[in-house]
Amino acid sequence: MRWVSLLPLLAAAVPAIAAGPAPPGLERRIERMIDASPVAERSFWGVMAAEAASGKTLVAINAHRLFTPASNTKLFTTALALEELGPAYRFETRITSDSAPDATGRLAGDLRLAGGGDPTLAAHTATGNPLQAIEDLADQVVRAGVRRIEGDVIGDDTAFVWEPYPEGWSQDDTVWDYGAPVSALAVNDDTVALRVRAAGGRALVTLSPPLEYYAIDNLVRVGPHLDNKVHIERLPGSRQVRLWGTLRADPPGGTQFLLAIDDPALYAACALADALTRRGVAIAGRPVARHRYPSQREGAPDAVVLARRSSAETVELLRTMDKVSQNLYAEMFLREVARALGQSGSRTAALEEQRRFLAGAGIHGEEASFVDGSGLSGSNLVTPEAVVKLLRYMYRSKHRDVWISLLPVGGEDGTLAARFDGQPAGRLVHAKTGTLTHDSALSGYVASRSRGMLVFSILAGNYNAPAAEVRALIDRIALALAE
Repeated sequence: MRWVSLLPLLAAAVPAIAAGPAPPGLERRIERMIDASPVAERSFWGVMAAEAASGKTLVAINAHRLFTPASNTKLFTTALALEELGPAYRFETRITSDSAPDATGRLAGDLRLAGGGDPTLAAHTATGNPLQAIEDLADQVVRAGVRRIEGDVIGDDTAFVWEPYPEGWSQDDTVWDYGAPVSALAVNDDTVALRVRAAGGRALVTLSPPLEYYAIDNLVRVGPHLDNKVHIERLPGSRQVRLWGTLRADPPGGTQFLLAIDDPALYAACALADALTRRGVAIAGRPVARHRYPSQREGAPDAVVLARRSSAETVELLRTMDKVSQNLYAEMFLREVARALGQSGSRTAALEEQRRFLAGAGIHGEEASFVDGSGLSGSNLVTPEAVVKLLRYMYRSKHRDVWISLLPVGGEDGTLAARFDGQPAGRLVHAKTGTLTHDSALSGYVASRSRGMLVFSILAGNYNAPAAEVRALIDRIALALAE
């Protein structure tokens, strides 16, 4: 794919002015904005901005202090993946066996669905079927002549070490889509949509994909004057989902929950077994999961490949990851870098590769420390200066144009689509957002009218105010940088 440089487009959005003195009192102005804001009164703020080309510092407020970066962590994961894997890297998912089917279509042993770290085994854009990738693989297996499987259907995610939940993720996180467990075999973003609605005087539950995996205990009551208040619970490690609460009967009420799948490899095996059964393939065994633990090595591949699927190029996957802040993609990319570099595909190995990469960018352990790739963990720490160092490093990278194209654009797309109150200057901002319960962040690039391209990082922590008000102050600071 041919990439068009974004830099001339950004430059065209502001007057072409030769570099002059820094905007008078810019740092002091931003300090006054923070000091005057009620939402910042009891919280902690860090801001750093510098010229992208020269590195000249324009603003440095608590720039050496450590903050929780939330999803600004994805900047570090994305940079690592783009530089180490390259923009054209592809993942491959395969279905294999020890031997080929015989003349009658009988497969003597197990059928193995081997995950290759592809985070995009999800909905087909044409059909909207969240299991379309599995359906396509099943078609290939049938075309390969398989009519009966004597063994099990194995969901194999041993390409990565089975460490589903990084340090610092909460128990609540693991129930929902944003905290889906990390696996080398991820189908439909490792999530299932559960919808409950009133119909015929009772509460009906439907799942998408419509695959029987979780056991549903439905205790929801339906009545003519009841509120729509449905609650859901799934204990960690459990496949029992309990629903309770009320729904209005007229007009019919309803709600939807996005649940994480507790064992993605097992779920993928169930989905493949279901798809094959519907195609007339007899299966003597059952769907099972195969994981690899820290003390184990990745097994040798099976001799026969019956089906395969390649992902889109890395750049497309990273763009999705950063635009919408997709946690699972980030965790899978982090581990894939380690595996591609000949390491174990574990979180520990991946984070060690990241430390080496960051040291090459001039970022060291005292100013950046990560335990995951997505930023969902509250144990990550980074300084605004470290973020600015990374942004300047990538600005000088051969992948600079691609890198900037991955970030949300203010007021236009991704997590910045509804930001900056529709002000045109917001479109000069290409940046990554970050949000946890008491932490917010915005870091990236802004095409300043007075100084050309700037790199910046705004980190806010320990606030106990509405997140929307904190984001509004962050946006005002970014707009001040654009002047």
